[in-house]
Amino acid sequence: MDAETWLSAQARKVSSGDWTPPVGVVAEGGRFEEFARESLSRRRLRPGTAALYDKLLRLEILPVFGSHRILHISAVEVTDWYLAMSERPTQQANAYGLFKSLMKDAVEEGIIDRNPCRVKGGSNKHAVHEIKVLTPTQLARYLEAVPAARRVPLLLAGWCGLRSGEVRGLRVQDLDVKSGVVHVRQAIVRLVGELIIQPPKTAAGVRDVAIPPHLLPALRAWMAAQPRRDPEALLFPASDGVTPLNDSVLREAHYKGRKAIKMPKLTIHDLRHTSATMAAQQGATIAELQARIGHTTPNMALRYQHVAAHRDRSLANRISEMAAEATDDQTEQMDLIDHRPRKPQGKPADLAPPKPTRPASQRTRSDRERTAAIRSWAMNVGIYVPARGRLSRDVVAAYDSAHRPREGRSRPDSAAAIDRPTSSSPRDSSEPMRREKERS
Repeated sequence: MDAETWLSAQARKVSSGDWTPPVGVVAEGGRFEEFARESLSRRRLRPGTAALYDKLLRLEILPVFGSHRILHISAVEVTDWYLAMSERPTQQANAYGLFKSLMKDAVEEGIIDRNPCRVKGGSNKHAVHEIKVLTPTQLARYLEAVPAARRVPLLLAGWCGLRSGEVRGLRVQDLDVKSGVVHVRQAIVRLVGELIIQPPKTAAGVRDVAIPPHLLPALRAWMAAQPRRDPEALLFPASDGVTPLNDSVLREAHYKGRKAIKMPKLTIHDLRHTSATMAAQQGATIAELQARIGHTTPNMALRYQHVAAHRDRSLANRISEMAAEATDDQTEQMDLIDHRPRKPQGKPADLAPPKPTRPASQRTRSDRERTAAIRSWAMNVGIYVPARGRLSRDVVAAYDSAHRPREGRSRPDSAAAIDRPTSSSPRDSSEPMRREKERS
């Protein structure tokens, strides 16, 4: 093949989109670290996401695969690397998800033919912290124990399901106590030791959350007592009144609340779980839960519904306690037995002795003659009967009804009539002659 023919073939592949670089050229290309940095630079990432990806690259991915050429990364190496992070499940899922997306970019660019990341469900996050849900009574005791200066942000977290960053990111105009709605439009996150304000991490996070009406009087009184500020100012700022509130300050107040209700492992995020679970217990649908808590997928909403279902036994126990309190003056247990005398009942059908049946081959001569007479009578009066087989009860009943009057006239009904002498006996034939002789 000459050079021009080869060049023409390569041009056709380029125009059709089938051209791939020679294997030797790719093998001599950049290493994985160079490719990863370049691939991430082309993505439009939020500051928080970019900081997370950089951390995952530095701590988890590059120490193992940074110096590897992409073609030399095997599925076995990826699986071993994944299993080595099993003691850190959240970091494991995040790192694997990022590495898998980068290798997917390599496949789309034609550098490799197949993605070596083949761990099923490797990027799925599994809950490490068990969801803890407070009852309304526990939540009230918790809020009474926290310092008054931090009570309102924790109240919104517990009753409205806001994240810690979303609560601290609220502006004055976002708490609408007149209409009873919290407008979530921004959140505070920490990046490289610095607190920054940015939009919620997903589009679903931008939402309006209805405030339970029983909280509005207290919130209106609290808002009226606040100094007049710019609507764009932070509703819960730091001590200087301007900068964002540090998450550690809110945690210190939270520690006092959880100590009062004796739940040492309760987190601020569990307050959000409490709000979502209470909504699920009141019959909220998956879509309604997603809208209220700001999730894009139904996975977490399903989890809240699952927790609510498991609390059904607890609800049943509290209902019984309420009923017991309402009937404290009753000393006797409720009697559910009907003590009225019961009517005698016959034997159940399954216990009654079966009626004796006689096979057709064992019927007596009189039975066969009766059947033939009924069949003949039915045909004469125009009633259809099958040529063979047993006769229906209706046909037999009709035959008996038609022949009963004639038999009644020929046969006396009373016992006295049966004992009366008949004209067929010898005594009956001589009686008239004896009476005539006496007359003469």
